[in-house]
Amino acid sequence: MKKTSTRSRARRRAAPAPAPGTFCVVGAGVFGAVVAERIATKLGAKVLVLEKRKDAGGNSRSFFDPATGIECHEHGSHIFHTKDAAVWDYVRRFAAFTPYRHKVMLTSRGRVFGMPINLKTINDWYGAAWSPDEARRRIAAEIAREGISEPANLEEKAVSLVGRGLYECAIRDYTAKQWGRDPRELPESIIRRLPVRYDYVSDYFDTPWQGVPADGYGALFRNLLDRPGIELRTGVDFRDVRASLPAGTPVVYTGMPDELFDFRYGALEWRSLRFEWETVPVRDFQGTAVMNYGDASVPYTRIHEFKHYNPERADAFARPATVICREYPAAWKPGAEAYYPVNDAANQARFARYRALAAAVPGLRLGGRLGSYAYWDMDRAVAEALRLFDRLARGEPDPPAP
Repeated sequence: MKKTSTRSRARRRAAPAPAPGTFCVVGAGVFGAVVAERIATKLGAKVLVLEKRKDAGGNSRSFFDPATGIECHEHGSHIFHTKDAAVWDYVRRFAAFTPYRHKVMLTSRGRVFGMPINLKTINDWYGAAWSPDEARRRIAAEIAREGISEPANLEEKAVSLVGRGLYECAIRDYTAKQWGRDPRELPESIIRRLPVRYDYVSDYFDTPWQGVPADGYGALFRNLLDRPGIELRTGVDFRDVRASLPAGTPVVYTGMPDELFDFRYGALEWRSLRFEWETVPVRDFQGTAVMNYGDASVPYTRIHEFKHYNPERADAFARPATVICREYPAAWKPGAEAYYPVNDAANQARFARYRALAAAVPGLRLGGRLGSYAYWDMDRAVAEALRLFDRLARGEPDPPAP
């Protein structure tokens, strides 16, 4: 793991209050780093960035394994991908990106399939050689036999999109592990759109721009935050220092809103993850960056093998050692990392109450994945951060909840 710098440690010990007129950004993940960069660059204002963890980067943080030289993504694989040209142009100001295009495989029932579901997945599952039109007809007929007109839960929604066979192969057990619930107990809204491709395109993401930072995620965040006017303090919990902020300090808060308000309306529900790391003395463990596991008998949902993200790093890639990480879903509890919001009606209603509390606090804005109680890819986090900055620069309030 990368060590916290001496400079950061000194800041933690001193932790003086910021000068009046300074913005405070809580959280140095994608959203917080982008907002801080824009405030410092476009407004010429000072920004105090408070990060509870030991380094910037949020869940996108990575580190170089000292034994193998492999860059490892600390919180599971993170690939930057987007259809938004403005977002792509923005992030490339701070990092060059590799041309990596993400591929994911699925092990299920003792066989390996491509994900997301495409024509090869369909033909492999059914032992067929169907053309695109024939595959469409066959899947449509299977869906019709189910007779689902109004899906009442996640299982019915998924079956209405891909049929019973592919649902049981690729979705049912994986989803049950991910959410800790039978899919019949989950709302259909969790899986509103399930990509099914009737061609052999194997890219996991349907986006024109994809890649990982050529010099690592650490370099990307250093470049975002190494701006005149930005002060980063790591290892600092906002709740411990908020009373020392001068009155009227504008705050962009990217942490958990229920925690910010001392769980006044109860805790929002999240799913968490546990990671199990291993260095394996082989050149290539699984032949791909991510292998999903669709069987209930396998306790983890996927294995990450990080060297596959950077084959251009020839020495590390060729070395007869590789770093893998097994990802286990887990129930969230206080002190654990929150990864996936449980977006059912009860939790959305509770979040709306916290959002209303935040809106009543002068100068406070919620944002980011945690602050918005939403699961966003990195490009969405960048886009939302840029939108929040535009509103902030114009003095506009945040829009009402949808």
